[in-house]
Order: sequence, then C-alpha cells, then structure tokens
Amino acid sequence: MTETVHIPRLLNGGWRDLEFSPFRDGIEIAWLREGAPGIAILRYQIGASVPLHMHPDVEMILVLEGWQTDEAGTYGPGDVVINRPGSKHSVISQTGCVVLLMCSKPVEFL
Repeated sequence: MTETVHIPRLLNGGWRDLEFSPFRDGIEIAWLREGAPGIAILRYQIGASVPLHMHPDVEMILVLEGWQTDEAGTYGPGDVVINRPGSKHSVISQTGCVVLLMCSKPVEFL
C-alpha cells in the first residue's frame, strides 16, 4: 500500500498533533514510517537519555525543538546530525527536545 504522510507546519510545531507512544524511559515516539528506513518523531522529556549505542547504518536527526547532546557536541533547533555507519554515541537532553529521526537499521546497544 502506498500512502502519503503529510505533517503540516512540522517546523512550527505541527508534530504536536501526532500520536505518541512510549519508546524508552522518558522518550516517546510517533512513527511516520516503520520499517526501513524508519522515520519518526522522538520527544525527550527533560533529562531523558539513550545509552551508548552503535549505528550499523546511517542515521539522520533534525532537531525541531530543545537541545540534545552527545559526545561530539550539543545540537539545537534546525541542526542536522548525520551519524555514519559504525559510529557510536550516547544521547542526553538536559532541556527536553523533539527530533525528526530517519534510520535504515535499528541501533545496537553496547
């Protein structure tokens, strides 16, 4: 089945109208496309984190709101982060954040 997904005003908070479900402790997910590639919106509560993990393939993050930090830096609204295959990092959001995520394979937790 082919289905078009349209999220009006994504950059202006259109993601708030999506249906979120629990993903990890302190993080909720709204799947836009499950499978490969997976595309989703992740909503981090203040202080939420993702432990050290490895990317078996490329992952792209677009920060929509708030701030997210990993070993390479801190990223805010409008920042795009591309994690290359084989890269490793952990993520924390001290402020809470919302990101658009696209990945072709699930991460491997270390």
